[in-house]
Amino acid sequence: MSDTTIDTIELGEKIVKVLKTIFDPEIPVDIYELGLIYDVFVNEDYDVKILMTLTTPNCPVAETLPLEVEEKVKSLKDVKDAEVEITFDPPWTQDLMSEEAKLELGML
Repeated sequence: MSDTTIDTIELGEKIVKVLKTIFDPEIPVDIYELGLIYDVFVNEDYDVKILMTLTTPNCPVAETLPLEVEEKVKSLKDVKDAEVEITFDPPWTQDLMSEEAKLELGML
């Protein structure tokens, strides 16, 4: 296993930690546990692409939340660049929430 592989995996873990500090303003749960993050890609150049969704297409933070995600991920020392792609395929449902999120919201 090369150092680059270890570094990108480690960077991926750091990115997830940052994502867990970003909260949906209407729901007191972070966007990662809420199931809004579909995938995080880190290439060998330390460019990051995040595929995420919103709870609804008409989400009030549709303009600001993706920018917040980009800025916080870009703030990581090892990240060269970050891009967020919003998708609604598949659409978000409560089934995408982690057990931790469901517990926090009294759904378990």
